[in-house]
Amino acid sequence: MKRTLSAIFALAALALCAEEQKKLPDALAAEESIVCFWDFSEPRGADRVSAGKTAFRLRESAGEIAHSEDGPFGGSAVFDGKANFLHMPNSEVGELNLTGEVTVVAWIKWEGKPCSFVAGLWNEYSDGGKRQYGLFASLPMYNGADQVCGHISKSGGPTPPFPFSIDYSASGQKIPKGVWTCIAMTYDGRFIKSYVNGEFAERPAEQIAHTKGFPGYPDGARHSKNPYYYPHGMGDNGSDFTVGAVMLKGGTGNFFKGKIAGVAVFKKALDESALRRICKAGK
Repeated sequence: MKRTLSAIFALAALALCAEEQKKLPDALAAEESIVCFWDFSEPRGADRVSAGKTAFRLRESAGEIAHSEDGPFGGSAVFDGKANFLHMPNSEVGELNLTGEVTVVAWIKWEGKPCSFVAGLWNEYSDGGKRQYGLFASLPMYNGADQVCGHISKSGGPTPPFPFSIDYSASGQKIPKGVWTCIAMTYDGRFIKSYVNGEFAERPAEQIAHTKGFPGYPDGARHSKNPYYYPHGMGDNGSDFTVGAVMLKGGTGNFFKGKIAGVAVFKKALDESALRRICKAGK
């Protein structure tokens, strides 16, 4: 059945209203390198659509994700830490497929679950991996417990000779549990940095856990976790974009438990002053 003219106008009006509601906050719009921003204002069962030049669409996976009115932008998505997450296939990532520089900022109320993935292109498939960039909360394996961790990969696979990817920064500050916090990672092609509420805390060189006895590392690795030196760049590795979980070798995992109120991605490594302004965008 053909739609009537009035029905077409009504649908166009709804689309216009939706577009008007998806404007970037001023602090984010002021950054020319902004790619997109999700405010997670949509109800349970709906796709989450970003503001910005391109409307990127995240779909619910493994169950609906509840909506809460709690959050610095007036709402948030509630992740159960067990199964549900948001997903966009690699065929749709477009400008999010960054291989030079990147900044990922998120507003989270984290409930303390370790190895919680927040957002990015970070898939650890059985064929070796399609890792690219990813923002995590708490990666204890290599000195990142309870801290903001920014992961970067060139090859997409583990870091030789270790069984996992070791290449991540970890903030000098811990993430408070059950409190709205703005977390961020940046990568400028040489250094990965992690931030809490727009503040960078440098870490001195330290012994890295679980690295001793590997080929070339008889005494283990020793380096700073913030900033983390990684001059190899990011690979164009074909990852999907996910929020709240990643694809692991044995299935989906690294589930985030808590609320996420916003995720912003930039195609440049923002400096501390810019991140402070952006973090304050959440009221």
